Amino acid sequence: MLSRMDRSAIADWWWTVDRWILAACLLLMGAGILFSFAASPAVAMRVGIADNLHFVKLHVWFTLAAVPVMIGLSFFAPRSIRLFCLCLLLISLVLLVMTLFFGVETKGSRRWISLAGFGIQPSEFMKPAYVVVMAWLFARQTASGWKSLYLPPVLLWGLCAALLVAEPDLGQTLLITLVMGGLFFISGIPLWFVGLLGGLAVAGGFCAYYAFSHVHERIDGFLHGEGDTFQVDVGREAIMHGGWLGQGPGEGLIKRIIPDSHTDFVFSVIAEEYGIILSLVIIGLFAFIVLRSFYLAMRERDIFIRYAITGLVLLFGFQAIINLAVNLHLMPPKGMTLPFISYGGSSLIAIAIVQGCLLGLTRKRPEGRASLDFD
Repeated sequence: MLSRMDRSAIADWWWTVDRWILAACLLLMGAGILFSFAASPAVAMRVGIADNLHFVKLHVWFTLAAVPVMIGLSFFAPRSIRLFCLCLLLISLVLLVMTLFFGVETKGSRRWISLAGFGIQPSEFMKPAYVVVMAWLFARQTASGWKSLYLPPVLLWGLCAALLVAEPDLGQTLLITLVMGGLFFISGIPLWFVGLLGGLAVAGGFCAYYAFSHVHERIDGFLHGEGDTFQVDVGREAIMHGGWLGQGPGEGLIKRIIPDSHTDFVFSVIAEEYGIILSLVIIGLFAFIVLRSFYLAMRERDIFIRYAITGLVLLFGFQAIINLAVNLHLMPPKGMTLPFISYGGSSLIAIAIVQGCLLGLTRKRPEGRASLDFD
């Protein structure tokens, strides 16, 4: 037990960190390990790996690495978080450029680069850094009365989006665009600029549809059922097969033929084996983190911290929504992992950075929060 009279760094952290968000994140991490036992062995068998628990063991190691990253960043002060994210953004942008030339090509895209024997997806680490730096730019612009006409945040978005489109990775491009739109919205920009951004987004969508064959195929498959819709169809079938209570741990049948059951379609496996009720509990944990973070952002006096919390939770929430929507066949397929649940080292560590920064920014600080009056 830590006394309130204890002035050590750990005691100060314990009494100031938001333990509700921390607990929800740790529960999702634990759930990710549990669900990897259901989703990963079938994939190991399908790709010819003798050890059925190969991906499970890797997921456990990635999670064990993600926990200290999240906890460690939650000790940082807002200024330190901003400096850390600025450095991480610069490194990520350099790695994104290197990936275009030296990355490993998979399914027509270059998204991974090998460093010291480890495969890294730089776009995953770019996202949290991009959000915090974008929040800082928005805070500076708001304080100056937008005298520079939104140029710095738009230029940063354009640079990051151009590198992602060059891979191509349109799912991550959509994600950072949604976050930028959210930050523009809460910063109180004029309606004409909102319309301009909306028009550019629609135009970008049409350009992507006609410029990239895989985007064309996925959208047509979603709208008309044309092309290769096998993974989406079996994912939806797995959810329906699970019913309210599921088939039981290890008893899923349809999960065995889902190609990306341990990554993009892990939610379908959860629904088949554990049922709709437990699936709703997992969704509830995501919703709790989002709503709790928005509540703390509304109480924050510092404009940079308010924007940064909002941007990080938008990133976290939109990523979860996109993954769930694809599993439920509510939008065209995209390569988007479910935070803390899906397999993937880069994804797990990057989400740990998101939540570590969020926990650090939402810590209680003297005179840091205002009371809310909804009357």
